[in-house]
Amino acid sequence: MILGMSTATFTLVHVILSLIGIAAGLVVVLGMLGARRLPALTALFLATTVATSVTGFFFHSAKIGPPHIVGAISLVVLAISLLALYVHHVAGAWRWLYVATAVIALYLNVFVGVVQAFQKLPFFNALAPTQTEPPFKIAQGLVLLLFVALGVTAVRKFHPYARGIVFR
Repeated sequence: MILGMSTATFTLVHVILSLIGIAAGLVVVLGMLGARRLPALTALFLATTVATSVTGFFFHSAKIGPPHIVGAISLVVLAISLLALYVHHVAGAWRWLYVATAVIALYLNVFVGVVQAFQKLPFFNALAPTQTEPPFKIAQGLVLLLFVALGVTAVRKFHPYARGIVFR
């Protein structure tokens, strides 16, 4: 039992939060490419991504491992993103900090999703059962390249004040 739920139910809630965060995050990042903030989806993305990272710490583990480290990094990145957006209203340097940290948070969620896919889905697991094989490395490399490109482009294009958007 975890937080009063069976492990299976808790895992399902964790996965659903993660998938909602990824879907909302992708729309938010695409919105950034057009200098659109999308406040409701941004709040959904940030909230579900924080919830995904937090719930990840509730899974039983004998020692601190890579999932804990990724979760901790994600929460630090999300704290900066939330601060940049909701406290500093993406003014000045906080604009690029918000964009970069939001994209990094989404990347970390997708990164873990790829790891989980190769661990849990038979098709992917057959391609890379130990996650040291080329298909896994290629998949993670492509995901990283995609997010670096998205992040750089979003930092360049997300200038919401140019479109008359007020964040206060």
